[in-house]
Amino acid sequence: MKKQLILEDGTVFVGKGFGSETETTGEVVFNTGMTGYQEILSDPSYCGQIVTLTYPLIGNYGINRDDFESINPAVQGLIVKENAEFPSNWRTELSLHDYLKMKKIPGIAGIDTRKLTKIIRQHGTLKGMICGIEEDAEEIVAKLRMKDLPNDQVKQVSTKTPYPSPGRGHRIVLVDFGLKHGILRELNNRDCDVIVVPYNTTAEEILSLSPDGIMLSNGPGDPKDVPEAIEMIQGLLGKVPLFGICLGHQLFALACGANTEKMKFGHRGSNHPVKDLRIGKVALTSQNHGYTVKADSVTGTDLEVTHIALNDGTIEGLAHKNVAAFTVQYHPEASPGPEDANGLFNQFMELVEAEKKEAVAHAKA
Repeated sequence: MKKQLILEDGTVFVGKGFGSETETTGEVVFNTGMTGYQEILSDPSYCGQIVTLTYPLIGNYGINRDDFESINPAVQGLIVKENAEFPSNWRTELSLHDYLKMKKIPGIAGIDTRKLTKIIRQHGTLKGMICGIEEDAEEIVAKLRMKDLPNDQVKQVSTKTPYPSPGRGHRIVLVDFGLKHGILRELNNRDCDVIVVPYNTTAEEILSLSPDGIMLSNGPGDPKDVPEAIEMIQGLLGKVPLFGICLGHQLFALACGANTEKMKFGHRGSNHPVKDLRIGKVALTSQNHGYTVKADSVTGTDLEVTHIALNDGTIEGLAHKNVAAFTVQYHPEASPGPEDANGLFNQFMELVEAEKKEAVAHAKA
């Protein structure tokens, strides 16, 4: 079954369709990871996007029950050089084709993903459509150029109601902007008593849960499309220790008076080097974001830049100078990717513990 990928700049790729037979439209981005396609497909941060995988062979180890980062994937479509139709791995339960078909996600294979990636790197992310070979390319291009990309992705992927993930340790309220299961897994590994709440929960509602710490999750889209979260963070600062990841990092920056901007083609992959400016150590990190905190906007705020990306110098970490709060742009929970930065969860636990001890000492005094 032939299909075509049409970009808003007029470029057309013809390939072989797999997965769902439906057509789809979205922002075309690329991920440079060599493995981890199952985690990438199920990462809610890809909501509204068609993902190009630069590694040439995808699907060779199939789909298993353990490596999902969400129950229902939000990705719009998948683009690969070669789809392995007969996966081989002891954990395999489905082929990539069968999984995409089941989840109604269209894919296209057999196109030059290297050329496509170079186009995105040169021109920036582009709107695109995966559709049947019979569709008129000029008409599709005209529609793509007029089409607005969605701005409610967080609303689409966030939980609608709070739910617990019980533990006997610190009470952590985890704000779900498009939560990856890996973050929840790391908190569970530390025996945290986690309550996951929707993105639009107010500061007052969160504080009523008596949290020992707050986590701001990853998520899709432009942080400026979630103004209620910015107000919520402002209401929490200085009251409870806070740790933000990815979109949570960007929202934290906006809440503290800094600014964000869209990147040309973003960071998406599992081998991005990040330097911790405080100790000079470099970690390889997993990343998935299309927006960044503007470096010059941090000046004059109460924020300190703690980490930078070595590839392009963009901000990868922030800490508040006066209250217990820090954030990172990358994913310390990995999934997929290296676990070099996993210790940040321990750092957060230590911050929570220190704040609790200080509160007890102050109460006794």
